[in-house]
Amino acid sequence: MRPVDLHVVTFPTVAELRRRVPRLVVGIVVLAAGIASLLQARLGVDAWDVLHQGLARLTGLSVGTVIVLVGLVVLVAWIPIGQPFGLGTLLNAIAVGFLVDLGLAVLPAPAALLWRVPMMLAGILLAALGTGLYIGAGLGPGPRDGLMTGIAARGHPLWAVRTALELSALAAGWALGGDVGVGTVLFALSIGPLTHWFLARFHLGIGAADPDPASRGGL
Repeated sequence: MRPVDLHVVTFPTVAELRRRVPRLVVGIVVLAAGIASLLQARLGVDAWDVLHQGLARLTGLSVGTVIVLVGLVVLVAWIPIGQPFGLGTLLNAIAVGFLVDLGLAVLPAPAALLWRVPMMLAGILLAALGTGLYIGAGLGPGPRDGLMTGIAARGHPLWAVRTALELSALAAGWALGGDVGVGTVLFALSIGPLTHWFLARFHLGIGAADPDPASRGGL
């Protein structure tokens, strides 16, 4: 399959924006729904959300508010590494957290493991689908992904940068009381392959719609 650079920020025309923005918006909403589902399942969340949970418990702020604030701090860290941003970057940084809070207010927090396990699995699937949609819109990576690729672009292996950032977030969040569990492990193992699968089908090509989405690569 032909590889796709997921983190190139383009400056689309108005016609391209009309084609890309709906996919971006849907992706961000679905991503937030996935995060909220994982949080409500209470079986462990991904590394960054362990950090968000820990900071929320430390400060008394909502998890969604912390997601927004951490995203904005991470964007500041883009400045010295020269990472470009796009509309998708800004919308991700501002909207995901507030949508997560909305999801937490709407979704139940079941006590029975019988319901929590499917909720955890649905959360992982929705997070992968949402990521594939919003990155596939080609309007810029989210703050955390952009930090990772921006550092890697300075000559460091991408896998090493991702591992270092996520382990740092996980360790800090765990120390602050964030939830680490089976969901954390399953998310780490499955999010890459699942996002790759969705991105290969939803990535928008440059210009006219790509008639053969299966020909595209992913992460």
